[in-house]
Amino acid sequence: MISTKDAIDLEEKYGAHNYHPLPVVLARGEGVYVWDPEGNRYFDFLSAYSAVNQGHCHPHIIGALKSQAETLTLTSRAFYNNVLGEFEEFACRTFGFDKVLPMNTGAEGVETAIKICRKWGYEKKVIAENEAKIVVCSSNFHGRTVTIISFSDDEGASKNFGPYTPGFIKVEYNNTEQLEAVLRDENVAGFLVEPIQGEAGVKVPDEDFLRKARKLCSEQNVLLIADEIQTGIARTGSLLAVCGNCTCEGDCERQSETYVKPDILILGKALSGGVYPVSAVLADKDVMDVIKPGQHGSTYGGNPLGTKVAIAAMEVVRDEKLAQNARRLGNIFRGEMEKLQDECELITVIRGKGLLNAVEINDSPGSTTAWDLCMKLKENGLLAKPTHGNIIRFAPPLVMTEDQLMECIGIIRKTFLEFGQG
Repeated sequence: MISTKDAIDLEEKYGAHNYHPLPVVLARGEGVYVWDPEGNRYFDFLSAYSAVNQGHCHPHIIGALKSQAETLTLTSRAFYNNVLGEFEEFACRTFGFDKVLPMNTGAEGVETAIKICRKWGYEKKVIAENEAKIVVCSSNFHGRTVTIISFSDDEGASKNFGPYTPGFIKVEYNNTEQLEAVLRDENVAGFLVEPIQGEAGVKVPDEDFLRKARKLCSEQNVLLIADEIQTGIARTGSLLAVCGNCTCEGDCERQSETYVKPDILILGKALSGGVYPVSAVLADKDVMDVIKPGQHGSTYGGNPLGTKVAIAAMEVVRDEKLAQNARRLGNIFRGEMEKLQDECELITVIRGKGLLNAVEINDSPGSTTAWDLCMKLKENGLLAKPTHGNIIRFAPPLVMTEDQLMECIGIIRKTFLEFGQG
């Protein structure tokens, strides 16, 4: 097997330098663990940015992949296939919508939702041609296509990639007063929002933010678009983050008083358990039916292999009660981090919900402290990654047990306390 050094050297020589990875090479994964080529084992506390909620190489999902891969992998949408309808029914029933449009990646899902929203704006809200606007939030992260970076705050993602796509208005995240003001513009077709801003450092809005946004959008005939690519599929302790503080133990989140139903829902990442690229946009008929044949599509979107994998991935979430596990373990994790905060001056803020959590490090975003801490965590057998300079995101697979979590908390505690003394 190729060594860690050789693998890194090859990427540095032949790969585009569009990422800055932690210097660890992953060669195998199982459940909450990953191994490097030399056989060193680590706890994965990033979960491929929440794509591996079901754990690495879950046998049920891999079984579906193998079975379908030996039968039929791709037909394109020029023909029907015998799996897509099954997936569409499963997804619609699971998430409570009439229709689903399958794609491959999260960014494709966001682009799809933007197109649907604009078309709805012209054909249903009767906005003048080319005048439709979509409201977005500060510090958002929805991907890195040209359209998406056009409304990004991240200069690294947007600088020197113009000209930028027009038609977007930005408001402060978690500010319903600003949102109310801009929604009065009759040319606004939609409001695109992350229920929790993961890439921005796990920013959790006020408890009533989404409910207020839903009410404001309904009053102004504006589509509420929820980007749950990272927060969805049980990560925050409910099937979807828009389920709010639902504490149900069954498949009934949609009946919860805290549930806020968006007009358009975007899913990706854990929709396939990290096994195959699958994303999806869901909406009810009055919104989705604006898309007609030839107006949007993807050769791989809705392929038999991806849709079979996605069904299996969602079955794992349901059958293993991963939302409930994320809710319970998340409460334990934040409680233990609060104890560590009392003992360690390195931690200034703890944020999160379910098993999507972050700690803010007591140093400037331009410092290397968070990176250095992650390097020490790696040496101690746990993999995490900084975001926005001084924030460390902690998001392990949702199949983690309480015993495993406590072992990881011990690693974090040891690393932080030793670092603080050093």
